[in-house]
Amino acid sequence: MTAETKTELTTVYQVKGMTCGHCEGAVSSEISELPGVSSVTAVASTGQVTVVSAAPLDEEAVRVAVDEAGYELV
Repeated sequence: MTAETKTELTTVYQVKGMTCGHCEGAVSSEISELPGVSSVTAVASTGQVTVVSAAPLDEEAVRVAVDEAGYELV
């Protein structure tokens, strides 16, 4: 009998242009729609977006999501 262990990956991205709570929400909302993402925490004051996902994310997909929100992945 084998037990599957669920591992999650945490990745921190740097996003340029976030200045407020609305910005954080917009970026979080777009990235949350990517497959496998379980949580997103955006912090406007540092520009950091912490993403927890089931597997490594395609950086281009993250870039497109951030662009869609109106910001730039650094």
